[in-house]
Amino acid sequence: MFGRLMPNEGKFFDLFVQHGELCVKGAKEMVALMTNFDDLENRVHAIESIEKQADKVTYETLDMLHKTFITPLDRDDIHKLITKMDDILDLLEDAGQTISLYDIKAVTPEAKRLAELCLSCTEKVKTAVGLLHNMDNSGQILSVCEEIDRLESDADHVMRAAMSKLFRDEPDVRNLIKLKAIYEILETVTDRCEDVANIIEGIIVENA
Repeated sequence: MFGRLMPNEGKFFDLFVQHGELCVKGAKEMVALMTNFDDLENRVHAIESIEKQADKVTYETLDMLHKTFITPLDRDDIHKLITKMDDILDLLEDAGQTISLYDIKAVTPEAKRLAELCLSCTEKVKTAVGLLHNMDNSGQILSVCEEIDRLESDADHVMRAAMSKLFRDEPDVRNLIKLKAIYEILETVTDRCEDVANIIEGIIVENA
C-alpha cells in the first residue's frame, strides 16, 4: 500500500523537460515564421499543434501532482513552474494567430529580433529545468537563470527602440497598431521566461 504512495520523482522532472523542449520547438517555428512569410499558415498551424502538445504535458503534470502523496519539490512550486511554462507557448500561439488574423504582410527586423530573443530564452528555460533534478547543479542553474534575466532585459531594450521607431516612422496607423501588438506579445514571452527563472531560483534557495 505504502509503495503505491511513493512518488516517481523523476517523472515530474521528465515532464518539465518535455515541456521545455516544446517551448523551444514553438519558438523556433516563430523565428522561421518571422524569417519567411511564404509559409505563414503552416507555421501558425505548427505552433498551434505544439501548444496543444504542451497543454497535454501540463495536464499530465497537474494530474500527477494531485495523485502523488510525496512530491520531489514543493507542490506549489511544481504547479507554478509548469503553468508559467505553459504561458510561454500560449503567448507564442497568440503571436502566430495575431499575425495571421491581422493579415500582416511583412514584419520588421525588430520583430524578428524579439522572436530570436524568445528562442534564446526558451533554450535557457529548457536547460534550467533539465538540471533541476539534481540540487548539486544549483550553481549552474542559477547562472542559467541570470542569463534568462539578461535576455529579458535585452528584449526590453529592443521593444522600447522598436516602439520609438514605430511611432516616429510608421505612417499607416493600422499597420502601427498591428506591429505594436506583435511587439508586445513577443516581449511578454520573455517576461514569462523570466517568471520561470524566478520560480526556479526560489526552488534552489529552498532546496539547495
